[in-house]
Amino acid sequence: MDEVEINIIIFFSTIFLALSYSYFISSKLPKGIYKLISLLPIFFTFSILPLLISSAFASAITAFFFTWLANFKLILFAFDQGPLHHTNSLIQFIIIASFPVKLKSNHNNPSKKPSLNLWIELFIFPLLINFIYTQKQNLNPHLLLAIYCCLVFLLVDILIFISNILTKTLIGVELEPPSNEPYLATSLQDFWGRRWNLIVTNTLRQTIYKPVKSIFPNKKWAWLPAIVASFIVSGLMHELLFFYVSTNVTPTKEMTYFFVLHGICVVIELIMKRVLAGRFELPVVVSRLLTVGFVVVTSFWLFFPPLIKSGADVKVLEEFRLFVIKLF
Repeated sequence: MDEVEINIIIFFSTIFLALSYSYFISSKLPKGIYKLISLLPIFFTFSILPLLISSAFASAITAFFFTWLANFKLILFAFDQGPLHHTNSLIQFIIIASFPVKLKSNHNNPSKKPSLNLWIELFIFPLLINFIYTQKQNLNPHLLLAIYCCLVFLLVDILIFISNILTKTLIGVELEPPSNEPYLATSLQDFWGRRWNLIVTNTLRQTIYKPVKSIFPNKKWAWLPAIVASFIVSGLMHELLFFYVSTNVTPTKEMTYFFVLHGICVVIELIMKRVLAGRFELPVVVSRLLTVGFVVVTSFWLFFPPLIKSGADVKVLEEFRLFVIKLF
């Protein structure tokens, strides 16, 4: 076996052993602080995993799947909450922990995006990758950023779509769709809370929003700091993903500012809705244009610049292009 094959074996063996320990050892402890302490070695292991990977894209995926989502699921597991608490076998525990999926709830059934759209996305994604790789130097900077926005949307949808297929095939459970047509959002609350990347939204709701909301005595306004805290944590986690991908580059905090800005704007939006109480509403078309436009413009300003300045976008594009060439 060559070095790459050995590293792959070590990588997956580490994940298997870490999650087996969580399932067989940590699960036997009473919920709360002792169970959480028993999981500290796993949190550390999943936090350094991306640093052991040379590929920028693979490092980002590992950070998203394990450093962020799996660790947060294990935090919920420590308090007998979340999807891992309801698993009934080791294989189910490992799959639910490893993939960015959300089990289908009878009480929460958002409209599904037709699976045909996702197959179309699978076709469009490599075409855009090849186009931007070959034409990057000739593109208008704003057009380049617009294509990057499309790529991020497609990539998140495709990753979670593939995860859903694998999870459903392996353990036969019904899963929520990855997103709900975010380009049709009529407000920032609608975009972040009900449409975009529903797996992350649900994870932040369970691990940050609800706990923060519960500690404030004034329940009428407890949602305000809870929303801001959720966006701050999301910003910090995206900053961490940037750190893993952009090796030897100090995070600029711009991604954190992006999510903090959106958190504050969501709070202002909700306060305005309460003040106006349905007395004034924008036409749906206008509200959609303003919402999506705000997300796109602020991402041009704060989200993408650090990736471009560090050269992380070029590394990921090159890796995607090589992967597509090998695949076809």
